Amino acid sequence: MIKNAETTEARRFLENNPDIKAVDLLIADLNGIYRGKRIYPDALEHVFEHGIQLAKSLFASDITGATSEYSDIGLRTGDMDYACVPVADTLYRIPWKKRPTAQLQMVMRQPDGTPYAGDPQCIVDSIVARFREIGLTPVVAIELEFYLIDNKLSRDNEPRRAISPVSGRRQKATQVYSIADLDDYCDFIDDVMEATRVQNIPGDVAVAEYAPGQYEINLHHQADAQASCRHGLWLKRLIKGTAEQHGFSATFMPKPFRAQAGNGTHVHISLVDPDGNNVFAPGGVDNKHLRSAVAGLLATMPESMLVLAPGANSYRRFSPGMYVPMIPNWGFNNRTVAVRVPAGHLDATRIEHRVAGADANPYLLTACVLAGIHHGLANELEPPPVTTGETNEHGSATRLPDSWRKAIERFETATILPEYLGGHFCELFMATKRQESELFAEETTPLEYEWYLRNS
Repeated sequence: MIKNAETTEARRFLENNPDIKAVDLLIADLNGIYRGKRIYPDALEHVFEHGIQLAKSLFASDITGATSEYSDIGLRTGDMDYACVPVADTLYRIPWKKRPTAQLQMVMRQPDGTPYAGDPQCIVDSIVARFREIGLTPVVAIELEFYLIDNKLSRDNEPRRAISPVSGRRQKATQVYSIADLDDYCDFIDDVMEATRVQNIPGDVAVAEYAPGQYEINLHHQADAQASCRHGLWLKRLIKGTAEQHGFSATFMPKPFRAQAGNGTHVHISLVDPDGNNVFAPGGVDNKHLRSAVAGLLATMPESMLVLAPGANSYRRFSPGMYVPMIPNWGFNNRTVAVRVPAGHLDATRIEHRVAGADANPYLLTACVLAGIHHGLANELEPPPVTTGETNEHGSATRLPDSWRKAIERFETATILPEYLGGHFCELFMATKRQESELFAEETTPLEYEWYLRNS
């Protein structure tokens, strides 16, 4: 849960870090893009005491940074400021910056001090509170996939894989779980893991993924969904910053390479009771809590797609043979399904949600996953039969929306999510995505010129 910070935290940090030259005040918009202000150390205590003012229209920003004209919190209503206050225990150094700099997480409040319903952080807290009412606590872990790419694009303005500091070549072949591929970028990965320790991010495992130049860094599970989401976004910022420090870039774009696997975000969730017992553990896939949770996730998944795959490029991930589920189904120890129950020790029984792209906002993604689980538990839903084998070989009456347009339409007619995410948020998110999709549709692509300029 979000806790307001005490001024003593600022004083203690400055005493222990007298070399700090600046502090970045961070708050993520609906796309998971950090916005905020940069201050200098002598203003830090004032921020802890009084916060800062930011336009609440930052939560109506599309992917380009423009405020949605469909929103009711922009120019039409005066573009009002709301207070943003520091979140406790989120003031840390930024290890990858040459100039000694720190970062501090902020959260937006309404004029009466209550949470602002458009801030994804507050939405996560409101859903976690529902679990608390039934005596359960979500335990959450986030996995993020990304590509390491060259700082310079190709002559056709397309991304290129980074040049290995060890071999001097670009990786061309898929070597999933390759230790040699990890060795190619061991200095980068070591610096990433060291930076997670500096920022108290529970970095766990580094893996070479299902495409050349693609990697995954996992976060350890936490019984604090708010912290898990925050650490997911911090990790993205950390990976990008550390990559730049090493002379290349990192991208979480869902499908940067046409013929290769896309970048996904997987969320692992279990539920514990007041005594710390995993309520999913007894009985495996026959556990009634697990089955209801899975059923709720599958029921809400189609209307969640705009959150799970929020942009035009997101839907290019959904292609056969790439371990990206296209049907709302589930299975045990099966990587092709939308909701997987991984193999392992019974006490570690959990749900892995495998649909979202790496462009999904971890706060909103987790909020949708928690909403689905709670919906299933509250209504004691029963899931369909377990899927075995390759998921897309099985027919289904309900397929996931496979285009941006379909996802927008499905979100707009959602009946379950608004109850959990709130009507105000749903209107804001719809406004930003509707504007973004219209702007994208207006653009003429290079391929159109190549195909139609002379041949039409």
